[in-house]
Amino acid sequence: MNITRFGRPMAAIAMAATAAIALSSCAANEEAAPAEVSTLAGSLVGAGASSQGSAQEAWIAAFQTANPDVTITYDPSGSGAGRETFIAGGSNFAGSDSYLKDEELALPFAACAAGTLPFEVPAYISPIAVIYNVDGVTDLNLDASTIAKIFSGAITNWNDAAIVALNPKAKLPDLAITAVHRSDDSGTTKNFSDYLFQTAKADWAIEKPADPFPFQTGEGAQGTSGVVDAVKNGTGTIGYADASKAGKLSVANIKVGDKFIKYTPEAAAAVVANGAAVDGRDASDMAIKIDRTTTNPAEYPIVLVSYLIGCNEYAEAGVADLVKPYFEYILSEQGQADAAASAGSAPLDAATSKKALAIVSAIK
Repeated sequence: MNITRFGRPMAAIAMAATAAIALSSCAANEEAAPAEVSTLAGSLVGAGASSQGSAQEAWIAAFQTANPDVTITYDPSGSGAGRETFIAGGSNFAGSDSYLKDEELALPFAACAAGTLPFEVPAYISPIAVIYNVDGVTDLNLDASTIAKIFSGAITNWNDAAIVALNPKAKLPDLAITAVHRSDDSGTTKNFSDYLFQTAKADWAIEKPADPFPFQTGEGAQGTSGVVDAVKNGTGTIGYADASKAGKLSVANIKVGDKFIKYTPEAAAAVVANGAAVDGRDASDMAIKIDRTTTNPAEYPIVLVSYLIGCNEYAEAGVADLVKPYFEYILSEQGQADAAASAGSAPLDAATSKKALAIVSAIK
């Protein structure tokens, strides 16, 4: 990373350009104070969750507009690959839809000062959509058991009795199902698998949810965009993806309690609010364990918490001076609103945001 000079490391400076635009629209006879000019300069490299791609694009654009001498790149290589890159020192931060594993935390983090641990804080909350492409079927109800059987290979045809029973009015074709999953290590996969593990364990016979897809069935595709493209361009296809990337594809209604519900950012945030901190973690590690067994139709259980992972203390001098204001902006009310607008995510609640900002503000 290259840094040439710094300004005040605070989130507000990131939105200087926005302030300038607003001021320019004032009446000509009003004298506006000049907008604060950023003196931040340098470059940051991030990598990780492909589902975080839309939000990162919006965050990077806003931050670089306000800080024109800063360059930030983000490689949407997948949660697992992003964590590996960060651990090895190939990036300054990672985005991940699954929190760091205990065995990863036991490794040395090359970008961090010796003897220090990384932090991980929630960046946003997002629903995972079950997307499908079946001619003539525009409304589809599914429950956890049926989804588990489809993706494990136990149900292979669209007119299977289990699907018909949930959709008595639908014209389900006699057509083979192509279930599309992530071929790369993916936090989206881990969260999707965790939902089925918690709610349909008899039909999702795995040891525990993990980033790799657990079955040798269906069709694998690289990244969120790969899954979406495979479902869009296939016939009789079904897959799972961050809801922000679903586009115009049909999305299944998910059974929660006695009702079939559509995802919303608010319903996704509601189920995360009932989660608990993962045991045994450092105070700067905000990993959340989600209870997906809800029967409340106001809560959408197929959801991910997308994390930002960085160093509490960086080995390279000056890195913190860019990571800190960038992450402060992301966690700010404006940053959360920008992610919601571009990615359809649910903003963090005030208490979670406050805790995350306190961790980020202590970066050295």
